[in-house]
Amino acid sequence: MSESTSVLLAGAIAFAVTVHIAWLARASRNRAKAALGADMASIRSVIPDAADISDGTAGVVTWAGSWNGQRVQVRTIVDTLATRKLPTRWLSVSVTEPVAVRGVFDMMMRPNSATTFSNFDHLPHTLPKVLGFPADAVLRTDRKGVAFPQDLIASHIDIFAEGRAKELLITPNGVRIVWLLAEAERARYGVFRQAAFGDAGLDPGLIERLLEAASALRQAINRRERQAA
Repeated sequence: MSESTSVLLAGAIAFAVTVHIAWLARASRNRAKAALGADMASIRSVIPDAADISDGTAGVVTWAGSWNGQRVQVRTIVDTLATRKLPTRWLSVSVTEPVAVRGVFDMMMRPNSATTFSNFDHLPHTLPKVLGFPADAVLRTDRKGVAFPQDLIASHIDIFAEGRAKELLITPNGVRIVWLLAEAERARYGVFRQAAFGDAGLDPGLIERLLEAASALRQAINRRERQAA
Protein backbone atom coordinates (compact mmCIF):
# COMPACT_ATOMS: atom_id res chain seq x y z
CA MET A 1 0.00 0.00 0.00
CA SER A 2 1.41 3.37 -1.01
CA GLU A 3 1.96 6.17 1.48
CA SER A 4 -0.74 8.33 -0.13
CA THR A 5 -3.24 5.46 0.04
CA SER A 6 -2.43 4.92 3.71
CA VAL A 7 -2.98 8.61 4.43
CA LEU A 8 -6.32 8.56 2.60
CA LEU A 9 -7.41 5.42 4.47
CA ALA A 10 -6.44 6.88 7.81
CA GLY A 11 -8.34 10.06 6.97
CA ALA A 12 -11.41 8.08 5.95
CA ILE A 13 -11.33 6.10 9.19
CA ALA A 14 -10.94 9.28 11.27
CA PHE A 15 -13.83 10.90 9.41
CA ALA A 16 -16.05 7.83 9.93
CA VAL A 17 -15.24 7.79 13.64
CA THR A 18 -16.05 11.52 13.93
CA VAL A 19 -19.35 11.06 12.14
CA HIS A 20 -20.25 8.09 14.34
CA ILE A 21 -19.44 10.00 17.52
CA ALA A 22 -21.55 12.93 16.32
CA TRP A 23 -24.41 10.52 15.57
CA LEU A 24 -24.16 8.98 19.03
CA ALA A 25 -24.20 12.41 20.64
CA ARG A 26 -27.24 13.49 18.63
CA ALA A 27 -29.06 10.25 19.42
CA SER A 28 -28.26 10.72 23.11
CA ARG A 29 -29.65 14.28 23.04
CA ASN A 30 -32.80 13.08 21.29
CA ARG A 31 -33.32 10.32 23.88
CA ALA A 32 -32.79 12.80 26.70
CA LYS A 33 -35.27 15.24 25.17
CA ALA A 34 -37.87 12.50 24.71
CA ALA A 35 -37.36 11.26 28.28
CA LEU A 36 -37.74 14.79 29.66
CA GLY A 37 -40.97 15.22 27.71
CA ALA A 38 -42.31 11.92 29.05
CA ASP A 39 -41.41 12.93 32.61
CA MET A 40 -43.17 16.27 32.19
CA ALA A 41 -46.30 14.54 30.90
CA SER A 42 -46.32 12.17 33.88
CA ILE A 43 -45.88 15.00 36.37
CA ARG A 44 -48.56 17.19 34.77
CA SER A 45 -51.04 14.34 34.95
CA VAL A 46 -50.76 14.76 38.74
CA ILE A 47 -49.74 18.45 39.00
CA PRO A 48 -51.40 20.17 36.01
CA ASP A 49 -49.63 23.51 36.49
CA ALA A 50 -46.15 22.03 37.00
CA ALA A 51 -43.39 24.21 35.54
CA ASP A 52 -39.74 23.35 34.96
CA ILE A 53 -37.72 25.53 37.36
CA SER A 54 -34.39 23.71 36.98
CA ASP A 55 -31.32 25.85 37.71
CA GLY A 56 -28.98 24.10 35.29
CA THR A 57 -27.34 21.74 37.80
CA ALA A 58 -26.13 18.70 35.86
CA GLY A 59 -28.36 15.67 36.32
CA VAL A 60 -31.03 17.56 38.29
CA VAL A 61 -34.46 18.53 36.92
CA THR A 62 -36.98 20.33 39.13
CA TRP A 63 -40.67 21.02 38.60
CA ALA A 64 -42.91 23.15 40.84
CA GLY A 65 -46.66 23.58 40.95
CA SER A 66 -49.72 23.09 43.12
CA TRP A 67 -51.47 19.92 44.25
CA ASN A 68 -54.60 19.76 46.42
CA GLY A 69 -54.16 23.45 47.24
CA GLN A 70 -50.54 23.02 48.38
CA ARG A 71 -47.29 24.13 46.81
CA VAL A 72 -45.23 21.12 45.79
CA GLN A 73 -42.00 20.22 44.02
CA VAL A 74 -40.92 17.14 42.09
CA ARG A 75 -37.24 16.63 41.33
CA THR A 76 -35.21 13.92 39.64
CA ILE A 77 -31.52 13.57 40.53
CA VAL A 78 -28.88 11.47 38.80
CA ASP A 79 -26.28 10.60 41.42
CA THR A 80 -22.91 9.71 39.86
CA LEU A 81 -20.72 9.90 42.95
CA ALA A 82 -17.60 7.76 42.49
CA THR A 83 -18.22 6.04 45.84
CA ARG A 84 -21.27 4.30 44.37
CA LYS A 85 -20.98 1.08 42.42
CA LEU A 86 -23.50 2.35 39.86
CA PRO A 87 -25.04 5.76 39.18
CA THR A 88 -28.48 6.10 40.72
CA ARG A 89 -31.60 8.02 39.74
CA TRP A 90 -33.62 9.43 42.61
CA LEU A 91 -37.11 10.93 42.75
CA SER A 92 -37.61 13.71 45.30
CA VAL A 93 -41.19 14.77 46.11
CA SER A 94 -41.86 17.71 48.45
CA VAL A 95 -44.80 19.56 49.92
CA THR A 96 -43.35 23.05 50.36
CA GLU A 97 -45.78 24.43 52.94
CA PRO A 98 -45.13 25.44 56.59
CA VAL A 99 -44.69 22.66 59.14
CA ALA A 100 -44.92 23.15 62.92
CA VAL A 101 -41.41 21.97 63.80
CA ARG A 102 -38.56 24.03 65.25
CA GLY A 103 -35.66 22.50 63.39
CA VAL A 104 -34.60 19.99 60.75
CA PHE A 105 -35.58 16.34 61.18
CA ASP A 106 -33.84 14.04 58.70
CA MET A 107 -34.35 10.28 58.54
CA MET A 108 -31.96 8.51 56.17
CA MET A 109 -32.14 4.82 55.36
CA ARG A 110 -28.79 2.98 55.35
CA PRO A 111 -26.60 6.13 55.24
CA ASN A 112 -23.37 4.36 54.25
CA SER A 113 -22.15 6.88 51.65
CA ALA A 114 -22.46 10.53 50.71
CA THR A 115 -25.41 11.67 48.62
CA THR A 116 -25.91 14.48 46.11
CA PHE A 117 -29.54 15.12 47.06
CA SER A 118 -29.25 15.72 50.81
CA ASN A 119 -27.42 17.64 53.53
CA PHE A 120 -27.85 14.71 55.91
CA ASP A 121 -24.07 14.23 56.25
CA HIS A 122 -23.71 17.82 57.50
CA LEU A 123 -26.31 17.64 60.25
CA PRO A 124 -24.39 17.60 63.54
CA HIS A 125 -26.72 15.83 65.97
CA THR A 126 -27.97 12.23 65.90
CA LEU A 127 -31.35 11.57 67.50
CA PRO A 128 -32.35 8.46 69.47
CA LYS A 129 -35.23 6.58 67.85
CA VAL A 130 -38.53 5.70 69.42
CA LEU A 131 -40.36 2.46 68.68
CA GLY A 132 -41.72 2.27 65.16
CA PHE A 133 -38.78 3.49 63.11
CA PRO A 134 -36.97 1.09 60.75
CA ALA A 135 -33.94 -0.62 62.24
CA ASP A 136 -31.62 0.68 59.48
CA ALA A 137 -32.82 4.29 59.70
CA VAL A 138 -30.62 7.01 61.20
CA LEU A 139 -32.16 10.24 62.51
CA ARG A 140 -30.33 13.57 62.59
CA THR A 141 -31.12 17.19 63.29
CA ASP A 142 -29.47 20.59 63.06
CA ARG A 143 -30.45 21.68 66.57
CA LYS A 144 -29.53 19.83 69.73
CA GLY A 145 -32.29 19.55 72.30
CA VAL A 146 -35.19 20.18 69.93
CA ALA A 147 -38.07 17.74 70.42
CA PHE A 148 -39.85 16.23 67.42
CA PRO A 149 -43.12 14.25 67.48
CA GLN A 150 -41.35 10.99 66.72
CA ASP A 151 -44.30 8.81 67.67
CA LEU A 152 -46.45 10.67 65.15
CA ILE A 153 -43.78 10.57 62.46
CA ALA A 154 -43.25 6.83 62.99
CA SER A 155 -46.96 6.20 62.41
CA HIS A 156 -46.79 7.89 58.97
CA ILE A 157 -43.81 6.16 57.36
CA ASP A 158 -45.35 2.90 56.12
CA ILE A 159 -44.08 3.72 52.63
CA PHE A 160 -40.52 3.15 53.86
CA ALA A 161 -41.28 -0.53 54.45
CA GLU A 162 -41.12 -1.11 50.67
CA GLY A 163 -37.35 -0.67 50.64
CA ARG A 164 -37.09 2.03 47.95
CA ALA A 165 -37.75 5.13 50.05
CA LYS A 166 -34.40 6.61 51.04
CA GLU A 167 -34.99 9.83 52.98
CA LEU A 168 -37.66 11.66 54.94
CA LEU A 169 -36.87 15.33 55.54
CA ILE A 170 -39.06 17.55 57.70
CA THR A 171 -38.25 21.25 58.09
CA PRO A 172 -40.30 24.34 59.01
CA ASN A 173 -40.68 24.86 55.24
CA GLY A 174 -42.02 21.48 54.18
CA VAL A 175 -41.80 17.70 53.99
CA ARG A 176 -39.73 15.78 51.44
CA ILE A 177 -39.51 12.09 50.55
CA VAL A 178 -36.73 10.72 48.34
CA TRP A 179 -37.33 7.50 46.43
CA LEU A 180 -34.98 5.21 44.48
CA LEU A 181 -36.14 5.11 40.85
CA ALA A 182 -33.39 3.00 39.31
CA GLU A 183 -29.71 2.12 39.10
CA ALA A 184 -27.82 2.58 35.83
CA GLU A 185 -27.55 -0.30 33.37
CA ARG A 186 -24.41 -2.13 34.46
CA ALA A 187 -23.19 -3.16 30.98
CA ARG A 188 -23.39 0.29 29.42
CA TYR A 189 -21.89 2.02 32.44
CA GLY A 190 -19.08 -0.52 32.68
CA VAL A 191 -18.07 -0.11 29.04
CA PHE A 192 -19.04 3.44 28.08
CA ARG A 193 -19.32 5.07 31.54
CA GLN A 194 -22.81 6.24 30.53
CA ALA A 195 -25.52 6.44 33.16
CA ALA A 196 -28.45 4.91 31.24
CA PHE A 197 -31.57 3.95 33.19
CA GLY A 198 -33.57 2.09 30.57
CA ASP A 199 -37.33 2.51 30.96
CA ALA A 200 -37.19 3.96 34.48
CA GLY A 201 -39.58 6.84 33.82
CA LEU A 202 -41.84 8.62 36.28
CA ASP A 203 -44.99 6.80 37.35
CA PRO A 204 -47.86 9.23 38.05
CA GLY A 205 -49.23 6.79 40.61
CA LEU A 206 -45.95 6.84 42.53
CA ILE A 207 -45.79 10.65 42.47
CA GLU A 208 -49.34 10.77 43.85
CA ARG A 209 -48.53 8.27 46.60
CA LEU A 210 -45.46 10.20 47.73
CA LEU A 211 -47.34 13.50 47.72
CA GLU A 212 -50.14 11.93 49.75
CA ALA A 213 -47.66 10.52 52.28
CA ALA A 214 -45.80 13.83 52.68
CA SER A 215 -49.03 15.81 52.90
CA ALA A 216 -50.62 13.49 55.47
CA LEU A 217 -47.55 13.71 57.70
CA ARG A 218 -47.42 17.49 57.46
CA GLN A 219 -51.10 17.82 58.31
CA ALA A 220 -50.78 15.44 61.27
CA ILE A 221 -47.86 17.42 62.73
CA ASN A 222 -49.65 20.74 62.32
CA ARG A 223 -52.90 19.34 63.74
CA ARG A 224 -51.14 18.10 66.90
CA GLU A 225 -49.42 21.45 67.32
CA ARG A 226 -52.77 23.27 67.10
CA GLN A 227 -54.32 20.90 69.62
CA ALA A 228 -51.41 21.45 72.02
CA ALA A 229 -51.58 25.26 71.74
